[in-house]
Amino acid sequence: MTATPGNPPTIVLVGHGMVGQRFLEALAERGLTGTHRVVVLCEEPRPAYDRVQLTSYFSGKTPEDLSMTDMAFIEEHGIELRVGDPAESVDREAREVTARSGLVLGYDVLVLATGSYPFVPPVPGKDAEGCFVYRTIEDLLAIEEYASKVTTGAVVGGGLLGLEAAGALKGLGLTSHIVEFAPRLMPVQVDEGGGAALLRTIEEMGLSVHTGVGTQEIVTGDDGAVTGMKLSDGSELATELVVFSAGVRPRDQLARDCGLAVGERGGISVDEQCRTVTDPYVFAIGECALAADGRVYGLVAPGYEQAETAAATIASREASFTGADLSTKLKLLGVDVASFGDAHGTAGDCLDVVYSDSRAGLYKKLVVGRDGTLLGGILVGDAEAYGTLRAFTGSVPPVSPESLVLPAGAGAPAQLGPAALPDDAVICSCHNVTKGTVRGAVTEHSCTTVPEVKKCTRAGTGCGSCVKVLGQLVTAELEASGVEVDKGLCGCFAQTREELYEIVRALRITSYRELLDRHGREGARGGEGCEVCKPAVGSIIASLAPAIGASGYVLEGEQAALQDTNDHFLANLQRNGSYSVVPRIPGGEIAPEKLIVIGEIARDFGLYTKITGGQRIDMFGARVEQLPLIWARLVDAGFESGHAYGKSLRTVKSCVGQTWCRYGVQDSVRMAIDLELRYRGLRSPHKLKSAVSGCARECAEAQSKDFGVIATSNGWNLYVGGNGGATPRHADLLAQDLSDAELVRLIDRFLMFYIRTADKLERTSTWLERLPGGLDHVRDVVVHDSLGICDELESLMRAHVSHYRDEWAETVNDPEKLARFVSFVNAPDTPDPVVGFVPERDQMKPDLPLLSIGLRRPSEDDLLEGSTRR
Repeated sequence: MTATPGNPPTIVLVGHGMVGQRFLEALAERGLTGTHRVVVLCEEPRPAYDRVQLTSYFSGKTPEDLSMTDMAFIEEHGIELRVGDPAESVDREAREVTARSGLVLGYDVLVLATGSYPFVPPVPGKDAEGCFVYRTIEDLLAIEEYASKVTTGAVVGGGLLGLEAAGALKGLGLTSHIVEFAPRLMPVQVDEGGGAALLRTIEEMGLSVHTGVGTQEIVTGDDGAVTGMKLSDGSELATELVVFSAGVRPRDQLARDCGLAVGERGGISVDEQCRTVTDPYVFAIGECALAADGRVYGLVAPGYEQAETAAATIASREASFTGADLSTKLKLLGVDVASFGDAHGTAGDCLDVVYSDSRAGLYKKLVVGRDGTLLGGILVGDAEAYGTLRAFTGSVPPVSPESLVLPAGAGAPAQLGPAALPDDAVICSCHNVTKGTVRGAVTEHSCTTVPEVKKCTRAGTGCGSCVKVLGQLVTAELEASGVEVDKGLCGCFAQTREELYEIVRALRITSYRELLDRHGREGARGGEGCEVCKPAVGSIIASLAPAIGASGYVLEGEQAALQDTNDHFLANLQRNGSYSVVPRIPGGEIAPEKLIVIGEIARDFGLYTKITGGQRIDMFGARVEQLPLIWARLVDAGFESGHAYGKSLRTVKSCVGQTWCRYGVQDSVRMAIDLELRYRGLRSPHKLKSAVSGCARECAEAQSKDFGVIATSNGWNLYVGGNGGATPRHADLLAQDLSDAELVRLIDRFLMFYIRTADKLERTSTWLERLPGGLDHVRDVVVHDSLGICDELESLMRAHVSHYRDEWAETVNDPEKLARFVSFVNAPDTPDPVVGFVPERDQMKPDLPLLSIGLRRPSEDDLLEGSTRR
């Protein structure tokens, strides 16, 4: 079958990845889909999907979640999309493309968007059973299936995709290694300091990193399967699975075969209009193209720019691609990593401004010109300021560079809002959207929400790293225009959480239904509420329960219906549908008899046990119907709920203090126990963590907690607003050299003031930075009683302490409450058949089903160049 050029003219797109899809959208925006026949030859068995988010398959996303192709768009614009039917040859003289199916398409314009393929080093054994690449959905499915039969895996390559692959292997339960030839991880994006911070954080996650060595050989057993790797330093690494992620190469073979010019190291040579230098009827965009500046761009944002340029040129409009911003922001293995501008300081006569905290895994470097111009930077561990800093690149920021890298709590960091950015600052580098364009969407196109601005400008629809700044810009522009911005909790309440707290406290409202019917939005009254406000109001009522005369038991009456999944069963839901059990171990101190009880329970119920970072023992794998049986034994042994499932106090860690340690100056264990028993069960906007260190050596890491205590020779120093996790923050010193009584009094006030004024799901770190006046205001209120509310705050805490009841002790003694702990209400004695386990390292792990892609199984002919399936 042959289709020839004619009327209407034909545009053939070879390749349907992210860049190919953007090209189709650019054609539609310029009206070309209405004047041209558009045919797409797609090699993969599905339309374009978000390859940047490929690893999210292992956290539960489906192919539909990642799809970038709206089939309604394809049908509306009459695009002929042929999946699983790649181009096999091009006859440029006849202007014809032959597809694998045998279809011969004539074209007026041919656009090559064939992308890239993974580079596999030419080492012996590279094709052995157990060797994979990490590029497509099929690759991930093959890796997952093979990983279910092995225990160790190694990734060759420590770049962006290599770290994601290592995280995927770790998530599949494998002991994981990363082998990188360069002396540091992510050598292209980060410098030596950034690589060191990243290395420390990744190794703390349990991954083994081998830098400065190359892979010499893949070792196999008698059955031909992988058993290990030989490295260039002479060492051997035992592994049963190898993932090659050592970079990519342009897929330019189709171009080579038809005589198009390619670069010395690959890539189809194109001019500034993305037209091939050999043939004016052929364009190349994305990772297969060697741009006019001599670079092959491996990021999606430059590919989008090339797609726009090619579409504009085909539409006879002026456009050019002369280079692109290579700024990137990613979350790799849970670690924020970002680089922008001249990150390595290659420009002459430039200076580095560096902040480094290896203990916290933080590294921030700004490259600044002699005149103060911000040239670029690197952020590891905390990339919160990425959007603002990138927008200032090429200009002189209105504050000193030092204030831009200091983390909150380590000085006086500058808080640069959207107003400080110039209108020509690029907010979204994926789609080259400036601040002026965003402002125009609000003022000229009447957009009032971030989703509306996204739809109008495409900002925030790429990698998503600009969404926070985008939201700030939209709010600031609306307020500047005199538009009242709705800051209500949700669609049910026009009030903020802080305002609802005051209403509940002042009017002693004890039920969600009463609050909604009396103070909800007009259209929400009499309704059922929503999943945003129900748990938020439930938390407010629980935290105020003693003061307003409500029951503090979260499974009592209406309160039970307000809880989310974890609180509903007083346990943390895990990925396979089972639950974890975490008894409270105050201060991390536990007697041998209680340790034995935990061991016996874990053994008898077949639970996986793990020491947590909060100095407790977590037991995983309990079925919902087993929870009351497990807790009955724990309660009999004197244990209480650890509230690991709730937005409440989790733990108060401690070092051994002066009792055992020769450096200790106070009894940190006693203080940690006292604090944990005082604040246990305290419901709050978000979880609370604490720690007590017995000396300035800070072994309990108190400065990374919501409230942390460090001993001094004169008493205790109190730090507040710290946070570990995805967005680390040093705590701020609130008061020093406190007595025991003074310390407890200030913590009482601080916690109750936070509970009173924080937003929903807002950690103390975020709250402290958002609060007008920040730490100084909190100090005025909590220490100096500037608002005259400290007596009230202390009274609320005394009421909490005196009314505390252990939730699990009440539950196991109430037959009515126990009735909820079933998998099926109509078959209460039937366990959930989906919850299964398999053995691993003398314990067990979830038996998770393989990913289901919802499409036909691929045939051997569907495999891409460079892909392997074993």
